[in-house]
Amino acid sequence: MSGRDQQSPLKLVVITGRSGSGKSTALKALEDVGFNCIDNLPVRLLSELVEDALAGAEERLAVCIDARNPAADLGRFEEVARSLRHPFIDRRIVYLDAASPTLVKRFSETRRRHPLTDAETTLREAIDQERAVLAPLEDQADLTIDTTALSLLELVNAVKTRVAGEANALLVLFTSFAYRSGVPVDADFVFDARCLPNPHYRDELRDLTGLDDAVREYLAGQPDVEALYTDIYAFLESWIPRFEANQRRYLTVAIGCTGGRHRSVYVADRLAAHFQDSRLTVLVRHRDLDEAITDGNTTS
Repeated sequence: MSGRDQQSPLKLVVITGRSGSGKSTALKALEDVGFNCIDNLPVRLLSELVEDALAGAEERLAVCIDARNPAADLGRFEEVARSLRHPFIDRRIVYLDAASPTLVKRFSETRRRHPLTDAETTLREAIDQERAVLAPLEDQADLTIDTTALSLLELVNAVKTRVAGEANALLVLFTSFAYRSGVPVDADFVFDARCLPNPHYRDELRDLTGLDDAVREYLAGQPDVEALYTDIYAFLESWIPRFEANQRRYLTVAIGCTGGRHRSVYVADRLAAHFQDSRLTVLVRHRDLDEAITDGNTTS
């Protein structure tokens, strides 16, 4: 480990997840910001690779480990990951995933072969089996990113801000979503805003969003909205320090309503603003605010 300065540990990112979830895109995004990137790395070679990087004063290293590894090797990942907890290593394990129907659609569009398909296993069966195969890696993940509704650009931006960025402070992502499109798989906390008064039923507000002043003024004047908002931020104020004490790096707080357009957007945006001036690193995303994102280009 000669040549390694205590003040500049090796930044190591392990990208993993089910096939079609966007791992290649994520790895390319890290390469663009200065990481030395290696795809399809055998688990058994990870420790040796990291030792070489430490000895050579490597600053940024990213690898992709996935179901192309033998199942026995994947089963050893927890042991290998534990060995990488070291003062000279800033280790981040990132698990990408998407809804199974979305993964099937992506493979159908690209006509790529899934690594677990064979003469007796259909594409959907292989995608479902892959979750079990990758369970040892998913269990070790520091961050899970749901790419179901992300465009390529959104995934690249998510990787650059949430993975490649400095993470001295806990990074908290506030995301709004529509229940009709499903709960984000990467959410740590989920709060339901469907009980609140709905601007959708007011003609002058229906086509606006929770970011528009008229909707914000309407919701700010509703006692139930204020009560829910106050309860959520009080809950987070109480529990975020405990996540920090447990050395967590990422926390995703999801706020949902029926259409993901008014109530959830307002509450998520207001919570992000509340915590923006704290010691935390705060991001906000409105997953279903623009239906063109959901219906348009997705990661592959």
